Amino acid sequence: VQLQASGGGLVQAGGSLRISCTASGNILSAGSMGWYRQAPGKERELVANISDKGDTNYKESVKGRFTISRDNAKNTVYLQMASLKPEDTAVYYCNADLTTYTDYPDDRLAFVTNIYWGQGTQVTVSS
Repeated sequence: VQLQASGGGLVQAGGSLRISCTASGNILSAGSMGWYRQAPGKERELVANISDKGDTNYKESVKGRFTISRDNAKNTVYLQMASLKPEDTAVYYCNADLTTYTDYPDDRLAFVTNIYWGQGTQVTVSS
């Protein structure tokens, strides 16, 4: 099971960028999915998350500029970022609460729920 993030890059202040993250593997279901970010010398912080029902939560400083969404059929979470500022520069990490399964040779199925993290994607906003 892995989370693969993509879509980061360099953008000018005021610009827009969309990053995405797809979970793959033996996934039964995805619960909450979200985006965190970590700037150099700073702690990792929550940017936004979204429940499996679509309820969203945002860091105060990104409200009105960022939109989180998900495609449950694709086990993918998106973060649409607009009106970007230099202080948004960071490595963005996705995470997801995933229930996965193991299919044993004797046809038993085992299920486990864990939090998984993606590898991070760099977002750089130039002034």
